[in-house]
Amino acid sequence: MSLTTKLPEPMLTDEALLNVRARESYHLLKIMSEFVEAGEDLRAIQPAVSIYGSARTPVDHPMYALCEQLSRQLSDAGFSVISGGGPGIMEAANKGAFYGKSPAVGLNIVLPHEQNPNPYQDLSVKFNHFFPRKVMFVKHAIAYVVLPGGFGTLDELFESLTLVQTGKTPNRPIILVGQSFWAGLLDWLRAQLLGNGYIGAADMDLIQIIDEPEAIVRCVFEHYERCGTGLCVPGNGDNSWILSL
Repeated sequence: MSLTTKLPEPMLTDEALLNVRARESYHLLKIMSEFVEAGEDLRAIQPAVSIYGSARTPVDHPMYALCEQLSRQLSDAGFSVISGGGPGIMEAANKGAFYGKSPAVGLNIVLPHEQNPNPYQDLSVKFNHFFPRKVMFVKHAIAYVVLPGGFGTLDELFESLTLVQTGKTPNRPIILVGQSFWAGLLDWLRAQLLGNGYIGAADMDLIQIIDEPEAIVRCVFEHYERCGTGLCVPGNGDNSWILSL
């Protein structure tokens, strides 16, 4: 049986199909334009660290304070800090870097709820689509730091983890912050994914839990010093960096 015999009969007229295809083409061009514009904006902010976490973390939460402290230390150490540009952990990440020596970058997504840009951004990039936004998180960072969060945070974590695991992006530190929050997830990954043979033992080494800001900065900096061909390539001695993604 051929493919054509398996396909259903078109439910739309030829004119309606043309209109649908035109709208889809326009939609695709809008997504492509976000890639181009964001890539141009973000090229100058390397080296950088992407920080993921919940938009719902209140300002008086211990994780907010920890994230702000960590971000300030990263910024003062020479790393731009990339966050989602919204409230909660994203705001804490931007706020710490905003008052530091390196840029605070917000990758803002247009949403019907939750996402209001925070005021602590040296560079604010607006997205209407999650796809190019997630690519920019991964492409323009040399490490990924993940604080507690919901579905969006888990999506960003596993997107980064999958790209590193499959070699689609070079090996970069993936650091979870919050032992009590993440320990159960790592136990489940070991018991279910590793235990059933869905991942290899080495895959668990791609993730680490570090709760102390100083230790996180040290881990990122040591990786930065080691990175060479295939991860981050130094420019002409002018601290400009090109990421190979």
